[in-house]
Amino acid sequence: MNTKGIDYTILTIAIIGAINWGLIGFFRFDLVAFLLGDMSMLSRIIYGLVGISGLYLISTYGRIRSADRA
Repeated sequence: MNTKGIDYTILTIAIIGAINWGLIGFFRFDLVAFLLGDMSMLSRIIYGLVGISGLYLISTYGRIRSADRA
């Protein structure tokens, strides 16, 4: 099954989340909350998508390992 499109989309979401966490850590600036409101329904959806993306990306470890064995 070809999951390349899903992988790139989810990786992009995770990168955006990582950048947001970097902004929070270094500058105490939450870009998602700034753009969408503090814990608004839309910002909660974004945070949820970032979390789900991170969980999905755990599966890439298994795919990388199985590709190395092939």
